Amino acid sequence: MPSSAQTPDSRSKSSPAKRPSSWSRSLVKFFLGSIGLVLAGLVGLAIFLAVALAVAYPNLPDISALSDYRPKQPLRVYTSDGVIIGEFGEERRRLTPIDEIPQIMKDAVLAIEDARFFSHGGVDYLGVVRAALANLGRAKSQGASTITMQVARNVYLTAEKSYTRKIYEILLTFKLEHSLTKNQILEIYMNQIFLGNRSYGFAAASETYFGKPLKDVSIAEAAMLAGLPKAPSTYNPIANPTRAKTRQLYIIERMEQNGFITAQQAKTAREEELHIRTGRDAGRVHAEYVAETVRQLVFSQYGEETYTRGLNVYTTLKSTDQSVAYKALRKGIMDYERRQIYRGPEKFIDLPSNPQETEDAIDEALADNPDNGDIMSAVVLEASPKRILAMRLNSEKVTITGEGLRPAQSGLADKAGPNIKIRPGALIRVAKTPKDTWEITQLPEVEGAFVAMDPRDGAVRALIGGFDFGKNKFNHVTQAWRQPGSSFKPFIYSAALEKGFTPATVVNDAPLFFDAGVTGGQPWEPKNYDGGFEGPMSLRTALKKSKNLVSIRILQSIGAKYGQEWVTRFGFDADKHPAYLTMALGAGSVTPMQMVTGYSVFANGGYRVNPYLIAKITDQRGKVLLESTPPALNESMRGIDARNAFVMDSLLQEVARSGTAAKAQAVLKRPDIFGKTGTTNDSIDTWFVGFQPTLAAAVWMGYDTPKKLGDRETGGGLSLPIWINFMEYALKGVPVTEYQPPEGVVNLNGEWYYDEYAKGAGISSVGMLPEGASSAETNPPPDPGGAIQVLPPSDEKKRILDLFKN
Repeated sequence: MPSSAQTPDSRSKSSPAKRPSSWSRSLVKFFLGSIGLVLAGLVGLAIFLAVALAVAYPNLPDISALSDYRPKQPLRVYTSDGVIIGEFGEERRRLTPIDEIPQIMKDAVLAIEDARFFSHGGVDYLGVVRAALANLGRAKSQGASTITMQVARNVYLTAEKSYTRKIYEILLTFKLEHSLTKNQILEIYMNQIFLGNRSYGFAAASETYFGKPLKDVSIAEAAMLAGLPKAPSTYNPIANPTRAKTRQLYIIERMEQNGFITAQQAKTAREEELHIRTGRDAGRVHAEYVAETVRQLVFSQYGEETYTRGLNVYTTLKSTDQSVAYKALRKGIMDYERRQIYRGPEKFIDLPSNPQETEDAIDEALADNPDNGDIMSAVVLEASPKRILAMRLNSEKVTITGEGLRPAQSGLADKAGPNIKIRPGALIRVAKTPKDTWEITQLPEVEGAFVAMDPRDGAVRALIGGFDFGKNKFNHVTQAWRQPGSSFKPFIYSAALEKGFTPATVVNDAPLFFDAGVTGGQPWEPKNYDGGFEGPMSLRTALKKSKNLVSIRILQSIGAKYGQEWVTRFGFDADKHPAYLTMALGAGSVTPMQMVTGYSVFANGGYRVNPYLIAKITDQRGKVLLESTPPALNESMRGIDARNAFVMDSLLQEVARSGTAAKAQAVLKRPDIFGKTGTTNDSIDTWFVGFQPTLAAAVWMGYDTPKKLGDRETGGGLSLPIWINFMEYALKGVPVTEYQPPEGVVNLNGEWYYDEYAKGAGISSVGMLPEGASSAETNPPPDPGGAIQVLPPSDEKKRILDLFKN
């Protein structure tokens, strides 16, 4: 039936109306299937995570110790007034509680590392997925770790990039967030993170890069420090200042975007000029020999914990005294060095024709031969007898003319040998003069030592063991055994007072000769320093003029054995001072520390005090572990009688007033100065040891391999000026102190005597012994060597450790 039948055209027109319904159903099925897959995936992931959590969580490390965070911390050594002088340990770290970390430092870190730290649960899920995809595609990681994740990784895990480690990191992050507060986590991060140059934590980094405590950093400095965790070597302001600056500017921008700082603060921070601490800090206190001695002492007590426990050692040093002593000794040595022949450049390098290559070659040479304090290295570009042009670090050019060339004239002469000729490519040493001009100089070969201590309790106030610790770690204060020369004579005079001698006793300054039959070896004919003889004179005059023949006659009178026993009262070793007459001339062996300890007996009224360096040791939280309290002076510590000390003080005061050390009182302009010069045979060693009642000090100069310092070099000319330069500063504001006569001494006609010798005082004939004095056999002189004597390592270590134990 045509009316009811559908034509092909009618069917084709009706079918499109049915398609939308079919597509909708298919689309719905697709979405439902996708949702099902996602749900199934999520369920599978949840099951996987649950299984992983069940299996891995119990195996996670115990983090309970982090609630009382105690990282490895180095041994730090300080002066008595809190200035750091040494640090020992693999990691530089200064544990700083979160409340003591400045807010600007925390803001800088949060701005670049984890701005949502205080609002998220520890994991940035999107960041984890992005990092996983980056690892899957072997692309560079996007660095999505939160601060909590970084703590988990830095404290407990390795830096390995794997899915297993990432799972452990996430699980450990959850555990940290559950067990610790946000502030605890941030505190650990701020103290634990590595920031280059052996510095761990921002407090240590602040000191390393800026030389200041963390509490004092500016916004600009905080931003610079905050850029280090990402890549400490790449963004190190010392090694890569340009990259470090770029990252700093980016962090300042992030701080502004996050509302941590205002636009004006950001502008100021961008424009601030930073002063990065590079190389040696000229303002630091040089006490390397002290720090090393302290390290040995602490290690003997705490072993390997010395370098990880965070011990703080406070020494007895005064930072100002130590700095002045360091400068005084170096000045004295360099003043002597200026009088020595020029030994030539330290090395020669080839200078390429290309300017850039030349600068690179010079920088490399200067890096291998760095500055030594104010004695700086430079490479010669041009040289003539009238002018030297040289280049220092950072392409700084220096010109030396006139008087600045005088120390190296022999190196500028036409006939100068190839090893001393100053020519282009020569690496030389230069220094600034007081007139702010340059002069050529050289590193000294001579050595020196300085030590000062409070004679009332033994506290060491300054100790310089040599010209430069980096060049020579041998501590000449405690390890160099040298002949003391005439500086030893006061101990012989002290012994004579107990045998009936008085300051007025007359002894003949006349020639002496001992033949081989007497000495048992070579004939011995001692001389005075000036080679002359002045005949009869009092002990007071003989000591102030340092007459050798009088000292020998005194020791011959009282007996060399008695003299040997007597000097042990001052802390000297009997076996280092054989009982021969040459002991009167200081032919034995002493250290500068022994000498200042011995003179302290005179300074404090006759008491033997032990030198000590360590005043206090605390742990990382400030708990006192050890504190040295030296005993008050008492009779159990007495070395010599009070009246002996008083009379000797009178004699030593005369030496400093009108004798070989007269320059001391003349320059210092105070009467309470006492001491004695010392110069050994052939001027191999020079000394000055002296004191004011509150401070004693010893100075020594000589070569490590003993040789003549020069025919005209003496203790008064070399060592005394160093002592004066130190005391001039150290005694500022210290009242003049006069010793009060103790019981048992009387003053007759301006001279001091023991009561029992006052009657008929000073009336002994020339060359005769005073009444009550005994004669003794003459003993042969010892081998007059003089080389440094070093004890076997084990004995030497024990001696040094014992030396500073109170």
